[in-house]
Parts: sequence; structure tokens; C-alpha cells
Amino acid sequence: MEYNRYIADFQVGDEIEGFYLLKTAAAKVSGSGKPFLAAALADSSGSIEAKAWDYSGPVGPSDEGGVIKVRGSVSEFRGSLQLIISRIRTVQPDDQYSLDTLVPCAPIDAAGWSGELQDFVDSLEDPDYRGVCQKLLDQYGQQFLDIPGGKSVHHSFLHGLLMHTVNMARMADDLAQLYEDVIDRDLLVAGTLLHDIAKCDEFVTSSLGLVTGYSTKGQLLGHLVMGAGAVAEAARELGVPEEKSMLLQHMLLSHHGEPEFGAAVRPQCAESELLSLIDLIDSRMEIYSEALTEVPVGQFSKKLFALDKKIYRHR
Repeated sequence: MEYNRYIADFQVGDEIEGFYLLKTAAAKVSGSGKPFLAAALADSSGSIEAKAWDYSGPVGPSDEGGVIKVRGSVSEFRGSLQLIISRIRTVQPDDQYSLDTLVPCAPIDAAGWSGELQDFVDSLEDPDYRGVCQKLLDQYGQQFLDIPGGKSVHHSFLHGLLMHTVNMARMADDLAQLYEDVIDRDLLVAGTLLHDIAKCDEFVTSSLGLVTGYSTKGQLLGHLVMGAGAVAEAARELGVPEEKSMLLQHMLLSHHGEPEFGAAVRPQCAESELLSLIDLIDSRMEIYSEALTEVPVGQFSKKLFALDKKIYRHR
């Protein structure tokens, strides 16, 4: 029996017991009519799908984002590892475990990357765009630097939003030079820095800082609309010209590209078109990065919901 073994070291046949993060949990019913728990467990090394058969509680969706103690065996299902849980419970006051080993963090130097984020703000030559960026990043402060970039699809670890934003800003800076005849570099970089700013208001996080759900305002409005509203308010307070305010709001409202992917409006200027593509590139590359760690060389992954396909890990 392996105690508190890192998920990245799991192998088929391992018997596991220890404390792990309950990343997701869903109460389901099998084809034979029996209840079971479909879950995803995580620690700082990675994540794994898990099943608790003939199980109806008490652990369930309300415990997402918290620490649980489990016992189970590692098996393989459709080419990926899976933990079959035999025992599961929430933590108790006298349990001893280290949060440092449980909470997944972005593979970055957060302090260094937050400094680079500020460097991008300072690099904006347009005082209006620079002012709005500075005001909103100051407003959300440490929260923006710490929160994940999503609940489960990509960058769903601490400092994930910082990592996603800086990666995108790097691409925006390079591509603005490549397409300088049609791109306003300051507008593109400013839109990139602010595109997900309202995720700070959209997400509900656990005591560990991981996303467990969405706020009422987040569900009713979404981070695109809330972000555009925050930009409009900051621009009004700073006396930014109306057209610049509208352009920056448009960048946020259209950065998902198409309405079927959540965009409030379609991109209608070169900078918003490029922003939507940069966002797509970084999010999809992170999905590949996270998924490929669980795929043996020379094999295909299971079908990935976010990509709507399997992916292949080549040598």
C-alpha cells in the first residue's frame, strides 16, 4: 500500500491510500441503476479520474475543491489511468497532511511573471490604454496574480491566469511587430492583459484558492461582459476618449471569437481578431500540455472534451 504517493507516479496495479484534492465530483447512476461517484483527484504533480462504485455519499459535488482521504487501486480505462476508490471521506480535524503537496501550481516563478506583467503595462506608449490597464490590475491586485485560469479545461491551477495572460502578451508583442501595418500594438497588448480580468469576479474559489464554481453574477453576465463593464467604468473615471474605450471593450467582448464559443460579438477589427486567435492558441496548447503527461509515448489519449478528439503522443 502506497501512502500519499504522488499521482504522477501512479502505475497500474498500485494500491493507494492518502490525502488528495477533490478536483471534481459528480453523483451518477450506472446502467444497472446503481449510484456511483465520478470524480477527478489532484495533487501538485497532476490529476487522475476516479470512480467509487455503488456509492451515494456523503462525499459529493459540495466537497469539490477540498481535501479528501481515499483508498483505492489504480487501473487503466481507455488508455488512461483511473483510480477505483474503495474508501473515501472528507478530512477530519486531527488529520495531518501537507497542502504544498496537494495544491497544483503553475510551473512558473510567480513573482518573476508578475514583474513581467507589469513590464507589459509599462511598455504601453498610449497613456489611455496604459492607464486603464494599470487601474484594473491595481484594482484586482493579488487576486489576479493568484487565481487559476479556469475551473478544469486549462490553466486550472494556482497562478494559472497570470501564466495564461503573460504567455498571451508575449505572443501579442511578437505578432504586433510582424503585422505592424495593420495592428495597433498598444491596443492589442492592452486587450490581451485585460481579456480575462473579470474572472476574478466570475469564479468562486475554495479555501485552497482553486475554482469550485461560478458566482451568480458570473453565470448571469459572464467574464466578457463584466470585463467590458469594468473597462468602461475605468475609462470614464480616467477621462479616456470614447472611441478608445469602445475599442478596448470590444476586445474583451469578442475574444472568444464566435457566439457559439461564448463571444458577445464577433471580432470586427484586426486587433480583436488576433486576440481571439492568440487566446485559442494558448488555451489549446495548455490542454495538449496537460493531457500529454498522462498519455504513454506511441499511444492516443482518451477523447478530450475541450478538443472534441483524441490526441497522439509521438516520440
